[in-house]
Amino acid sequence: MSGTPREEVTLPGVPALPGLYRQAVALAARRRVRRATVPLEVPSVQHRVHGVRVDLAAMTRFQQLLGSAARDVVPSAYVHTLAFPVAMSVLVRPDFPLPLLGMVHLSNEVHQERLIDASEVLDVVARAEHLRPHAAGTQVDVVIEVRADAGLVWTGRSVYLARGVRLDDAAASVRRDEDRPVFTAPTPTGVWRLGADTGRRYAAVSGDWNPIHLSALTAKALGMKAAIAHGMCLAARMVDQAVPAPSGALSWRIDFATPVLLPGTVTTSFTGRGDDSGRRTDVVGWSAKRRRPHFTGWVRAE
Repeated sequence: MSGTPREEVTLPGVPALPGLYRQAVALAARRRVRRATVPLEVPSVQHRVHGVRVDLAAMTRFQQLLGSAARDVVPSAYVHTLAFPVAMSVLVRPDFPLPLLGMVHLSNEVHQERLIDASEVLDVVARAEHLRPHAAGTQVDVVIEVRADAGLVWTGRSVYLARGVRLDDAAASVRRDEDRPVFTAPTPTGVWRLGADTGRRYAAVSGDWNPIHLSALTAKALGMKAAIAHGMCLAARMVDQAVPAPSGALSWRIDFATPVLLPGTVTTSFTGRGDDSGRRTDVVGWSAKRRRPHFTGWVRAE
């Protein structure tokens, strides 16, 4: 876990995502003959990149995709986009036990200490930890820490699911779909209409060209019913809509329940309230047609 001493690998720069996906494909080909179970641990290693700089043009394209105003403050969700290739470099290691291709994003929680100016030079550290069973396979936490001027400014913890990969026989003890509470839709406050090209458009500004998001053809090749929206695309829209212009510390979380198939429509509910830590907005996104939740989350501006 995070308290265990780890080997540290310093990368020469932020790796390019297309090359990492090629590594993932090559690794998957070598793993075609798989064991029934996977090892009970992830590699005790973290990857670090020093001197990461924000590409202003790329960040502006990200803001334009969300429909938000262009600012020199780095959007909280864009920090994840910037640092994600470092985390992915851990997931394509030969000693990482889960297959990257087809992995599903279950949740993301971020704590940001302050605003990050686009001119700041950042250090990024990423690691994987807490391998554990899930009803549909095996899940793992991916932790990213971002520092500026030697101070921690942003921490993100994502949870990913590798479908069909079992940890011994432990999956029998986890919660099943039928154990989940019945969903009751809140009062809607808006609708997101996501076109068939949403995955490709987000990939163009984030660099995340995971095939499950790009087209029905590439998604079905990896066992999905159709292309699905990027989890971080939904998260970025949620955070931007809840707090369009943050002025200080920001925390947020999103939990994904069912994928958003593309093209698709997401009905949303944003409910704001104050609490001891600042202004909090609770968010729900769901399918009005199927009466099923896509995600729940919250955003707190401090």
